[in-house]
Amino acid sequence: MISPQTLPQHWLQRVKQYQGTDKVAIRQKDLGIWQAFTWDEEYEQVRDLSLGLVALGLQAGDRVAIIGDNDRQYLWAAFGIMAVGAIVVGIFTDVTPKEVAYLVSDSDATFVFAGDQEQCDKVLDVKAELPNLKKIIYWDDRGMWHYDDPLLMDYKAVQALGKDIAEQNPRQFEDSIASFTGEDVAMFCYTSGTTGLPKGAMLTHANFVYIANAFAAVSPRRDSDNYVSFIPLAWIGGAALEIAPHAVDAVILNFAEKPETVRENIREIAPDSIFYNARLWEDLVSTIQARILDSTWINRFLYKTFLPIGYRVAEYKFAKKTIPVPLRFVYWLGDLMVFKPLRSQFGLHKARTAYTAGTALSPDVVRFFQALGLSLKQIYGSTEVTGAVATHRDDDIKFESVGTPIDGSKVKISADGEILLTGPGLFAGYHKNPEATKKALYVDETGEAWFRTGDAGHVDEEGHLIYLERMKDLIELAGGDKYSPQYIEGRLKFSPYVSQAMTLGSRDRAFVTAMITIDFENVGRWAEKNHLAYTTYTDLAQKPEVYNLIRQDVERVNRTLPDAARVRRFVLMHKEFDADEGEMTRTRKLRRRFLAERYEQIIAALYGNQNQVSINATVEYQDGRKTTIDTTLHIETLEGEVIAA
Repeated sequence: MISPQTLPQHWLQRVKQYQGTDKVAIRQKDLGIWQAFTWDEEYEQVRDLSLGLVALGLQAGDRVAIIGDNDRQYLWAAFGIMAVGAIVVGIFTDVTPKEVAYLVSDSDATFVFAGDQEQCDKVLDVKAELPNLKKIIYWDDRGMWHYDDPLLMDYKAVQALGKDIAEQNPRQFEDSIASFTGEDVAMFCYTSGTTGLPKGAMLTHANFVYIANAFAAVSPRRDSDNYVSFIPLAWIGGAALEIAPHAVDAVILNFAEKPETVRENIREIAPDSIFYNARLWEDLVSTIQARILDSTWINRFLYKTFLPIGYRVAEYKFAKKTIPVPLRFVYWLGDLMVFKPLRSQFGLHKARTAYTAGTALSPDVVRFFQALGLSLKQIYGSTEVTGAVATHRDDDIKFESVGTPIDGSKVKISADGEILLTGPGLFAGYHKNPEATKKALYVDETGEAWFRTGDAGHVDEEGHLIYLERMKDLIELAGGDKYSPQYIEGRLKFSPYVSQAMTLGSRDRAFVTAMITIDFENVGRWAEKNHLAYTTYTDLAQKPEVYNLIRQDVERVNRTLPDAARVRRFVLMHKEFDADEGEMTRTRKLRRRFLAERYEQIIAALYGNQNQVSINATVEYQDGRKTTIDTTLHIETLEGEVIAA
């Protein structure tokens, strides 16, 4: 095979490369023991399963659904299905029987692989709605011994059929693999269905091969690399970051014993690359900090001594500056004594790269892991572009961005501010839904198709993509321009000196302003360090020096925004926003309408010509005491920002 195009063709090339060796292809932990399978063993498993499916009537172009946890059988089924030219349809394990019926029916799947008794029961519950279903193939037979439904068939029984065919026709399996091209559809990945029923995005072999190569260019892979497989393989992330790299780059996949043991299994394997969502990274920070508090005094001392050194080194990297030799040496000591042992406790000491996607990760979390020596990068994309079009590079990380386009992919912003994506990862459309496909794509004047993400954003002067939020959540200004309150407020709160921020803007206002509350504790420490005397929260907030401090944060956020969306004026409030006064919910979400009515006088001043506003306000404390604040708030206008009359 000279030039492989499909995932099975790449996989078969790797099989030939390691034929006759003890090179490990995958591992799976079972009953407390890691079982390793060589490439020769994996070849036999996939070949027999694939030919067994052919014996049962599977043909090129057919669809086969898989619903089960991440297991070696899931991986082998995926390759066996694609080897015939059939299409994999991944289904998440937490779906209901009703959802199973919809997904199997909508995809026209004729076979279903079900991991265990629970998943088999879901399919059997709705079998009357699936007249075209030929077999339900299960691989975990626990609890299945007393089932006698003719639709059910054991995974190994299918392989036994295939083994007979392989003995009769040794060339059939590889001839089948060779007969397909990169343009053939490999998988249907169903969207989340947040705006209606889930849609089956049709992704080709070429899509997956491209994404594997593009990410290998960002973070080079080796055939000795280990990856712990726990991202659902039904999700585009699992297909793009696990199945495709295994086929294309021979990455060793390690399947956890069960979902509950993932953290433990990661510590045992110490993967070379790791992917967590934002919540898992945040949880890991909390866990590490808790471990430090429970450790010995010497460990706490070393941690407190070297962590600031780690932060300094990280800042040099973020600023793309050369790290001074003395600092580099001290960091080396810190890594030897603190950071590497700490990473090792969580199985991260071998990780050359780490990824996150979905919800934007706090810069504090990114800084923390960079300080510990772990290169943590954001990924941005969608199912319709095979998972990703942009990511950070090790030497080019911006907290406010989601990175720059990977090789071959392109990003542009529509006239109304929507992020459009295209490249070799662009999907082939939605299955049986040409209307939705047409709606999802924008065809430019050159005839090139772009996926409409529904996300608002822009590209900065260095080519970084800045994600704001969903288009439907933007607020329109008087001039027709839109801005993202969530993005601005979130980025302002990244500052240790800002506790809350509420942006203001509407169709009858020409620009964006903000009411900001300072973090009294952090700003107080800053004031003491800078020998700035103060008495109360209100007094501290109105100090010119504090306005200059917060102004730097506003300007920092403004640099990431389109001109029309920048904050033109802001005021530092005389008090914190308070849930007891109805200004926030108990989960600390702003009650915007209430705040707009309560601080109508301040808002009027922000949009007027005043540089200050006098207020007389009553503050109620938790113990029931009330006090009156009579003060003057300064209104800051950012230099160079034009204020409409």
